[in-house]
Amino acid sequence: MPTDVHQHIWPPAFIELLRARTAPPHLDGWTLHLEGEPPYEVDPADHDIAARTELARTDGLDLALVSLSSPLGIEHLPPAEAGELLTAFHDGALALPAPFGVWASPCLTAPDPEAVARELSRGCAGLQLPATALLDAAGWDHCTPLLDVLTRHDKPLFVHPGAAPPTPDAPPWWPALVPYLHQTHASWFAFRAFGRARHPRLRVCFAALAGLAPLHGERLAARGGGRGEVDFDAFYETSSYGTRAVDALVRAVGIDVVVSGSDRPYAPPVIPDLGADAAVHALRTVNPARLLHGNA
Repeated sequence: MPTDVHQHIWPPAFIELLRARTAPPHLDGWTLHLEGEPPYEVDPADHDIAARTELARTDGLDLALVSLSSPLGIEHLPPAEAGELLTAFHDGALALPAPFGVWASPCLTAPDPEAVARELSRGCAGLQLPATALLDAAGWDHCTPLLDVLTRHDKPLFVHPGAAPPTPDAPPWWPALVPYLHQTHASWFAFRAFGRARHPRLRVCFAALAGLAPLHGERLAARGGGRGEVDFDAFYETSSYGTRAVDALVRAVGIDVVVSGSDRPYAPPVIPDLGADAAVHALRTVNPARLLHGNA
């Protein structure tokens, strides 16, 4: 079943709430203002539900999971502000036509396990958390009540880059290439050091190939972190990575690796031509279910 685990669509009511705000995250017309990024011109077509539905069908997707984009920073807003936006997002996303599904998102300033359970019971496929919430033992402890809900419901966790800190004079590509990847890189190591022991049955998918963190296995072993066994409940979504990074990660995390679609509308969902027999065999033959292909 062709599945894309990483798409973003803003429902109309959610868009209007962003426009009603005066502080980041704030939408001025179609210009998005965030705390740590330059103003971004959103393409309205990216959030046209009819057009995106047709696009997903053209791509041959049986399921496309829509997520709240964590760089917006909504999860870290005060409870009253976050709650209104999260409700609008969940209600609107759950009402999207097939083939769309939804990742639930929580308020992290006042974590509410019952709210997560409620969204899962309404049909959300799992829970998305920003990588910034999972950078160390304290972060995994803070999120444990939410993750326990996932385990009880046998639902997965999607770790997505979170908000970027302000970086004066940085070029427009800086947030996606530096803080986003730093965050996911750190969250992967924190998961290995703290999260897996606390949540032995939790299935976790890291966006953007976990910032390529698994490629540091040799250095980890040299520093006493162990050789690293394949975690069969850890998955990796490719975002905008291509052949070279995917091939390297397949070799680092073992032959059991996942394929999603892409973060449309940025690129069509295709399995990359890896150009390496071992990687192709891993993706397409041995277990084509742990390296999730996407282009966010």
